[in-house]
Amino acid sequence: MAEPKFKKIVIFGVGLIGGSFALALRKANATGEVVGFGRSAQTLAQAQQLGNIDRIGSDLAAELRNADLVLLATPVAQMAEIFARIAPHLGKHTLITDGGSTKCDVVEAARRHLGTKIAQFIPAHPIAGAELSGPAAAQADLYQGKKVVLTPLPENSAASVARVRKAWELCGATVSELTPQQHDEVFAAVSHLPHLLSFALVHDLAQRDNRDLLLSFAASGFRDFTRIAASSPEMWRDISLANRDALMREVKQYADELYVVYQALENNDAAKLEEIFRLASQVRGNWKQE
Repeated sequence: MAEPKFKKIVIFGVGLIGGSFALALRKANATGEVVGFGRSAQTLAQAQQLGNIDRIGSDLAAELRNADLVLLATPVAQMAEIFARIAPHLGKHTLITDGGSTKCDVVEAARRHLGTKIAQFIPAHPIAGAELSGPAAAQADLYQGKKVVLTPLPENSAASVARVRKAWELCGATVSELTPQQHDEVFAAVSHLPHLLSFALVHDLAQRDNRDLLLSFAASGFRDFTRIAASSPEMWRDISLANRDALMREVKQYADELYVVYQALENNDAAKLEEIFRLASQVRGNWKQE
């Protein structure tokens, strides 16, 4: 049997993203050993019991010095502290990647805490997930056919970027590249804003005196629009604040669009409503999600 491409992987955060990464690489026979770190002993034990990780890490220095790859799969707000913890112990050839949904803030934290070892960090964002979280939600095919965005840094060598790209490709993902700023602007519009709107709608209805009546008549339209409001509140709090500036711009632009719709309704402007709905319908109908 061929030697695995990544003999040892250390994962911080052994839930959906981290656990699926480990399972996918194991399925591809691309890793020899997966060591897990996390905040909850119970979660780590469950991940080991399920086979998401091989061992629970205890000695950070010992585990990191000979690791091939480190994945940070925690909420983005926790990553700065992890960078600070791992920086003194990183092996010379150990590469780091992450699964964070924002990139500028993560890169800034990495620069602050990794210092001269910043070249070993190749940021990434897997465009895959589910409303469920935790080790039991992990699945070996989570990344199959999904997109992963790398946001390489000027300090990264081509070989290091290629190696991290290969890890995600072995998980079944299609990998593309953006700058950290491009990434955050794009995902503020197509991911972070939709989540914020979904949370806001359900929150609005939840505060109404007749919410039970309203929800009793909610059907597929409400279900489809609000599905993502069942996502992790902690994670989306962190993402919203981490990408605050870009997200605020998107909220303002969306508010302006809503006001155009409001004015069309106020003025009984059927032509304007149809114009808005027709363009939206055409674009949505032509959009093919890969």
